[in-house]
Amino acid sequence: MPAPEADRLAARYGRTRKRRTRDLVLLVIAGVAFAAVLVGWVVWAGLDGQQANVQATDTEHVVNNDERNVEVTWTLSVPAGETTACTIKALDDEFTVVGWRVVEIPASDLHLRSLTETVRTARDAATGLISSCWLT
Repeated sequence: MPAPEADRLAARYGRTRKRRTRDLVLLVIAGVAFAAVLVGWVVWAGLDGQQANVQATDTEHVVNNDERNVEVTWTLSVPAGETTACTIKALDDEFTVVGWRVVEIPASDLHLRSLTETVRTARDAATGLISSCWLT
């Protein structure tokens, strides 16, 4: 195939040297932008040591279907002197929420505490658990 005809076909189907160079530049720019976003996220989420660590672990639940309530006991790990709020949920056999409560927990000098709260339910419950906890 003669060279002018090959150049014409290359231009027709977007395979010119100019097009390849442009595609390479766009690919490098996209890679640099992705790397910048990734580094920014790591610095924001991973290296920020200012966030206090709050952890809640379910330890026990007692279901009182006669009285329509669930008593939930959990261990709360929070920095001393911080007030906290926790969401407690009661679930039935199909994992439907049948009771829900937000509990405000006052500050304490202790880092690790065991707490017990009662959640009233709309129907018979199968379990109770701590959904989440956060600093207030």
